[in-house]
Amino acid sequence: MSEEQSHLTVTNRSGVSVVEFADRKILDELCITEIRDELSELIMATEGIKLLLDFRNVEHLSSAALGVLITLNNQVTERKGKLKLSNIAPQIFKVFKITRLNILFDIYDTTEQALSSF
Repeated sequence: MSEEQSHLTVTNRSGVSVVEFADRKILDELCITEIRDELSELIMATEGIKLLLDFRNVEHLSSAALGVLITLNNQVTERKGKLKLSNIAPQIFKVFKITRLNILFDIYDTTEQALSSF
């Protein structure tokens, strides 16, 4: 997959892989599949990965994308890593609360809070 087509920007900050989403809306199936594949590749490449998903650019997230987050969380756990989320918009966070995913995931208001929690 070429870099300019990526839906993600990955940076390393003090041993934590910080992932920012390029898309404001993560809704269509192809986009979600590509994001899942990119993140799975990253997770599988690093045993004990410290992964932070930064949602600062995301305004809409489909239920299929939530399912992918659960799958990714399981992959990270299997590889003895840690997954944290940050900067989730209030309207998306409501969905996390309704589906009780706010209990499953470590969610922080800011990237800095999430980074310091690793």
